[in-house]
Amino acid sequence: MTALLRYQAALLMRSQRWLAPFLLYAVFVGIGVQAGEPVLGALGYAVAGLVPVTAWAVRICLNQEPPAARTVTAAAAGRARAHLAAVLTATGAVLLVGAAAVLVVTGMGDHRMVAPLPAAAAGVLGAVVCVLTGTAIGALTTRPLIRARGWSLTVLLLASLLSLVATGSPAASAVSSLVTASGSAAVPYPWPALAGAVALASAAVALACRATARRG
Repeated sequence: MTALLRYQAALLMRSQRWLAPFLLYAVFVGIGVQAGEPVLGALGYAVAGLVPVTAWAVRICLNQEPPAARTVTAAAAGRARAHLAAVLTATGAVLLVGAAAVLVVTGMGDHRMVAPLPAAAAGVLGAVVCVLTGTAIGALTTRPLIRARGWSLTVLLLASLLSLVATGSPAASAVSSLVTASGSAAVPYPWPALAGAVALASAAVALACRATARRG
């Protein structure tokens, strides 16, 4: 698996397809987060943007190989393992970006009510929840489950939006807990949302890997 992860990461870096989602996320955070605002609310805004970014990154990684190269990789490592490596590469890349964003936003925020370390810890947990939710969306809205490009992008965007507003969504719960606590001394740690996000992402990726093993 290590070799597959390195291969997928190298493909992602060389393709430069990561530039669009990551630069848009930087703009999203740069415009929406102002220095001196309550840190928890700012973190809630910042981690919310990780849902569509992760879904987009997963879609990029699952479609970056040419068909011939994908066939060779599948023959050497198995379709399911190759599919899983692509998903994990995207998830890991966005987790790094999310962690960096949490640190930057925490440093810019108002800490009169909440100390930096607890705020950053809550932000990191929220980022993990949103990244895992985005991973599930990305895995379910591209090949082999949805092959048509137009439908894939449409469903991805709609699912990302719904995941941030729908009751019961792990991402919506984590973001809401941070925003609601803005300006208070209570730091929310979204453990239930994290458990839900882990279960959701695991089920979605397992389904996608099983489907690609059968259909390619």
